[in-house]
Formats: sequence, structure tokens, C-alpha cells
Amino acid sequence: MLGGSINGVGVGATVGPMEAPILAVDVGGTKLAAGVVSAAGRLLDCRSVETPTTDDGNELFECLARLMSTFAPFDRYSVCGVGCGGPMTRGGDQVSPVHIPAWRDYGLRERLGRLTGLEVGLENDAKALALAEGWVGAAMEADDYMAMVVSTGIGGGIVLNRQLLHGGSGNAGHIGHVVVSQPGRALPGHVSGVLEAEVSGTAIAYHTGRPAAEADTALIAETGRLVGQAAGSVANLLDIQLVVVAGSVAIGFGEHFFAAAQAEMNRVCRLDFSRSARITPAGCGHEGPLIGAAAVGLRALGQRPGGIH
Repeated sequence: MLGGSINGVGVGATVGPMEAPILAVDVGGTKLAAGVVSAAGRLLDCRSVETPTTDDGNELFECLARLMSTFAPFDRYSVCGVGCGGPMTRGGDQVSPVHIPAWRDYGLRERLGRLTGLEVGLENDAKALALAEGWVGAAMEADDYMAMVVSTGIGGGIVLNRQLLHGGSGNAGHIGHVVVSQPGRALPGHVSGVLEAEVSGTAIAYHTGRPAAEADTALIAETGRLVGQAAGSVANLLDIQLVVVAGSVAIGFGEHFFAAAQAEMNRVCRLDFSRSARITPAGCGHEGPLIGAAAVGLRALGQRPGGIH
């Protein structure tokens, strides 16, 4: 818990913006998390709650605000950084997370600014993870890589030449909506056969009637295979050698999942430049979403954690 200090700095102490910790927020379809991250990328404290099941966007925001208030006063932080499920407008002014139907064109960044009085940086949660992995995780030594979140949904963030890709609307990297199976299975709100409709946590529960945590070894292997197929296709397309994967489904499935994913990547990546591509667990583990959110916050201040532009 925070107590009276953060990273050895007293609550009442005066610190410069480069030294002050970051208020980090992760908004997901299953849980809301908030925490404090040091300017060096170390998670100091965190708390989470289940994402409320509601159609009232303001009710959902009030739940998030209550969670964040446990880290008040907010003036001890340099910035507020947020990772949120997409899609969203570029810069995060309006968010419409696929798995949070209560928020459609919701002005989350502005509301958080009013709540905290801080500058707020907001980015897609999988792109935030890509920043975390390049900053203090498994991609620190890589110039080109993709980060994937395999959880309630499936998302991705892509870094090429140490530059985070945004795309025309800021939503580049939606690997969960790449077709991996034909004719494929349907999931409400999705095109049949896309990765997210096949093996996300939501899809697994929808198709089997059981949570992903109860998956048998055959389903774990099939999930890994389809993730590896999508990852291998991206490696072929973009000439990347590394894919790092986080999220409750992937990490929960563990070694069997990653072995199946690597085997499929080996099958798919047959070009000279992609033949050695590998898939690996994200180095930041369960802390990645909040560390990534902190990186988003620092970028809003004009900083480049990990040297990623």
C-alpha cells in the first residue's frame, strides 16, 4: 500500500516532473485497474475491481473514479496515463471499447482530466503494452516487434524501427480482427472467423459455456495455434522477429499455449527473413498494462520511455 510515501518520496515532498510517479489506469472488459508507476517504469502499488456490467456509461465512470480516488491526492503525480480497450479516436478523446458497450464515443480522457487535474495520455491498451515491453520488458533490445493481449478480447500494438504504429485513425494493430478460420465461428459483434471470435476469453466462454480457465489441453493447443498463425502472418508481412504476448488467457494457459503458438509460427514463417521469428510471454507479466499506461502518460508529456517514438 502507499502509506506516506511513494518510491521513498514523502507525500508532501516537492519533486520535479521527471522524478514524480505516474498515475496509471487500465480499462478492460473484465477489470478496471489503477496504480502508481515510478518514472523508471516500476509498479509501486495497484488496485483493481471488476468492470461493472451496466449500460450506464456514467455509472461505469463513477466506479473507475472511486478506484482512482484511493490514490489521491492527485497533485503528487506528474501525469495520468491510461490504457483502454479500443477502438477509439486518435489521441483517445473518445473511446468505444468493443467489450464495454456502456461507452460509445465516450469522452474518457476529458473526464479523467477534470477528475485528476492532470494532463492525461490515453491509448489503446495493447499499444500501451507494446510501449511497456519496449521500455522495461521482453522487447527492450528489439527495434521491431508486436505485442499482443490475449484476454477478454485480443489486441495488438506494433513497433517498427522503434516507432509505435498508429494508422490513419490511431487504431493500428487490431490483430484480433484478422481472419484465421474459414468459414469460422460467429461471435456477436464480430466477423466470423476472426481471431477474437475464435479464441478470446469471451469467445471461449461463448462457444463452450465455460470460462477460459476451465479449458482442456486440446482447446489450449488450438488457442495457441491460432494465435501463432496470426502472429506468423504479421511476421511475414512486416518483417518482425519478435511477438510478445500478455493477457489472462495466454498467461493462464502457460507453456502449452506458447509451445503450440511457436510451432504454428514455425510452420507459417518460411521466408528467409521470418524463419527465426519467435513468440514469447511478455516480460512485464501482469504488471504490463499499468506500466504501459504509465508510458502513455509520459509520452503525453513529450517523453519517450524506452526510446520508442
